Amino acid sequence: MPPDTSDNQEVILQGIPASQGIAYGQLFVYIQSDVEIPSYNVDPEKRIDEVARFDQALVSTRQQIAKIQAEVEKNIGAEEARIFDAHLMVLEDQALTSEVIREFEKTGNNIETCFNRVSQRYVQAFTEIDDEYLRERASDIRDVAQRVLQNLLGQAENSLSRLADKRIVVANDISPSDSASIDRSAALAVVTDSGSKTSHAVIVARSMKVPAIVGMRDLSARARNGQWAIVDGYEGVVILNPSESTLFRYGKIQAQKKTLEGRLLEANREPAVTLDGERVTLLANIEKVDEVGLVNDYNADGVGLFRTEYLYLNSARMPSESEQTVAYRKVAESLAPKPVIIRSLDLGGDKPMSGSPHLFPKEDNPFMGFRAIRFCLEHTDIFKDQLRAILAASAHGKIRLMYPMISGAEELARANAILAECKDELRARGTPFDEKMEVGAMIEIPSAATTSDILATQCDFFSIGTNDLIQYLLAIDRVNDRIAHLYEPTHPAVLRTLRHVVEQAHQQKVPVSICGEMGGDPVLVPLLLGLGVDSLSMTPPLIPAVRYLVRAMKLADARKLAAKALKLTDAKEIYALCTEFYRERVRVE
Repeated sequence: MPPDTSDNQEVILQGIPASQGIAYGQLFVYIQSDVEIPSYNVDPEKRIDEVARFDQALVSTRQQIAKIQAEVEKNIGAEEARIFDAHLMVLEDQALTSEVIREFEKTGNNIETCFNRVSQRYVQAFTEIDDEYLRERASDIRDVAQRVLQNLLGQAENSLSRLADKRIVVANDISPSDSASIDRSAALAVVTDSGSKTSHAVIVARSMKVPAIVGMRDLSARARNGQWAIVDGYEGVVILNPSESTLFRYGKIQAQKKTLEGRLLEANREPAVTLDGERVTLLANIEKVDEVGLVNDYNADGVGLFRTEYLYLNSARMPSESEQTVAYRKVAESLAPKPVIIRSLDLGGDKPMSGSPHLFPKEDNPFMGFRAIRFCLEHTDIFKDQLRAILAASAHGKIRLMYPMISGAEELARANAILAECKDELRARGTPFDEKMEVGAMIEIPSAATTSDILATQCDFFSIGTNDLIQYLLAIDRVNDRIAHLYEPTHPAVLRTLRHVVEQAHQQKVPVSICGEMGGDPVLVPLLLGLGVDSLSMTPPLIPAVRYLVRAMKLADARKLAAKALKLTDAKEIYALCTEFYRERVRVE
């Protein structure tokens, strides 16, 4: 039985923290219903008018989104306004609109039905993507589709732009358009049943500096308008009908958190050096070229993971070699002499390109399917375009190349052979590049971890992708709500695997970085450093908390922590040990 939320009894509900902060106020439960779509056949003599109606709806939608984008840039900022670049690109996607017309010509169904049918196929394809950030882009397509359908049907758009008073917004999900229109003066917090840390609602909440929680399951169906609640964006907790003692406790917590945040920002201007004098390299994970500013804002030592899929997934066609060169060069020049590790293409299987469906046949198990390095080794023309672009950009900064999803030495050797061909081609062109550009492999498949001693002889560095490595080691689909609780970074199998990879790499003098979520978790950072990891790469806003922890600990103590953890057999016990270590060093007065 779920707890009763209808009376005045205090109820504590757990979700996923997405934007830090604490808020107290009344709830506004936002119900967003799908457009009801009529279905009928169009007379042959009216089909030209039907296509014209579709074209007009696209024009109207484009105008509406451009207006929203302008308002967001004025009221929130240019970075947040770029959210809607993806929306406009959906409308410009010739593959999508052509498919709608083909569906209409084939079936004779009304254009709303045809457009909905095609757009749902696109939404489904992105929903199945493993990468959380890219999976969230399904909401872009869904949001644009809803807006096009509303224009076709002459319906008014939904909006959160006029809240009656200061409120905590609760919804099953919030579309990007509605996220951007949230009344900044009245929204105290944002809570959604679904979504993830990379959803647009979360991005907007962070820009507004209000707390946000996702993954609250069915809260929007159980809560009621006007109900009083506390939203704890640090712990991902919503407390309905909080008691006087709870309100008093959270008042103290809020004051303590603000004190700690001030310390984190102050410490972030200092080097990440432990109390016993050991320097720790803190790098940033980025998705797009325009995130370079965040790397400098958060005082990162460089980029540990530049995901290049964004260049492909936000286009109806493959980006050219020259287009990629410009993008990679911009990042390298902006951050020089700091290093930039560019991950080669991780497309295929679970990350299909809308404009090239023939390259991505549907798979029953895309997470373990035709993707990443497997796709690149099969489509060497696409792979070589990217490799030449990375090489050409390497002449303008300190670029390193990293291959994803390497399963063994044979794949690594094939990738390096293709890289050698690209170098020869650039030499023949007279295009300069860094002849000593370092090349590394991601360790995210158990076979790569097991044979890390072999791979280390062919690599300049390793980067462990803990998200996938843990998923594959424990046979846990981390996007499956039913078993997500079994995804345990402190499982003994994970720790032993990490130790093995680090030991084998260091024997060959190969440095090891962590670029998965573990690397940005201050509670787990001492454990990773104690296991011998050389550097950590994370989402830029997580750097201050990690830096603060590094400066508050001794590396010698972290090594003792790791040694003790390796002797334990229970993941929860190991996590509790790490939590105790963290709390002893990061005290909030």
